[in-house]
Amino acid sequence: MITMKALITAGGKATRLRPITWTINKHLIPLANKPMIFYAIEKIAEAGVKDIGININPGDTAIQEAVGDGSRWGVKITFIEQTGGPKGLAHILKVARPFIGDEPFIFYLGDNIILGSIVRFVEKFKKEKLNGLLALSSVRDPQRFGVPEIKDGKIVRVDEKPAEPKSNYAVTGIYVYDSNVFKAVEAIKPSSRGEYEISDVHTWLIENGYDIGYEEITGWWKDTGKPEDLLEGNQLLLTEMSRGVMPMEGEVAEGATIHGKVSIGAGTKIGRRVLIRGPVVIGEGCAIENSYIGPYTAIGNNVEIYNTEIEHSVVFDYVDINCSRRIVDSLIGKNATVIAAHESLPLGNRLIVGDNSLVEV
Repeated sequence: MITMKALITAGGKATRLRPITWTINKHLIPLANKPMIFYAIEKIAEAGVKDIGININPGDTAIQEAVGDGSRWGVKITFIEQTGGPKGLAHILKVARPFIGDEPFIFYLGDNIILGSIVRFVEKFKKEKLNGLLALSSVRDPQRFGVPEIKDGKIVRVDEKPAEPKSNYAVTGIYVYDSNVFKAVEAIKPSSRGEYEISDVHTWLIENGYDIGYEEITGWWKDTGKPEDLLEGNQLLLTEMSRGVMPMEGEVAEGATIHGKVSIGAGTKIGRRVLIRGPVVIGEGCAIENSYIGPYTAIGNNVEIYNTEIEHSVVFDYVDINCSRRIVDSLIGKNATVIAAHESLPLGNRLIVGDNSLVEV
């Protein structure tokens, strides 16, 4: 039995998700009404790991407040501040070395969402006595990621964001390593963009004779780097949710129509002129009247929606929407208000709305 730790990344600035991430850490963005980082913790706990470190930005308390000590998942959480600024994933490993020690460990980027378990990754790493294992996923746009070059069933090199990818695989944000990875971390130099690239770590290990294996993710994998990725991740999570974890605890008025998988939280009131088509998750303490809630929508807690159609969207807590319009493919931040303007605008407005905003549509 190999004792193993885990390290989750939860730092960074997530500039591609602004304005949402001006006021919330990306890893706390709710998908299917649960902070994104919770999914990473759940996957790691399911693999039997009990000791998890979470890399955070200096002075960040929001992640700590949301996650707590880990007891709800039966694990112990240690928070590790990213000293020295954002210098790449390999630098995160270097900062976390005192926590990891010499044990094998899972390195899990906290903004990755996958279907299924990571247990088989850990089992393959142990069974084949690998020095490292990379989880791969076939993607349409590999140039956005670290891309492996594979020959005769072996990874021979990994290139970071190559202009001409050597395969259609992306190295996802899930890795398993033994302590030899720290030799590579110390050996590599910063890249042209000034970061210590994890792809350079993998190439160094391969070139120096270490055994780096891989396993393909057979379900879906999502790197939630852009607003459309968040929406797709939310859609996939809602699709996979079983009825057993979608309770109907709110009050649904006679005359309201509900189709498909729908979860309604305690204290929520659904008016009689409401149509909800799942999969949909609605939080606690909400009020919805004279509205249509379409598939792949997640609505947070204490949200009020009147005279509106909304689908394929993520609505954070304490949002007020009353706009007599159709909202699609949107992220609407905490405390935002969306109301009707005095002039007619096209239907199907697309919104990326930050916290505490006021939008007229």
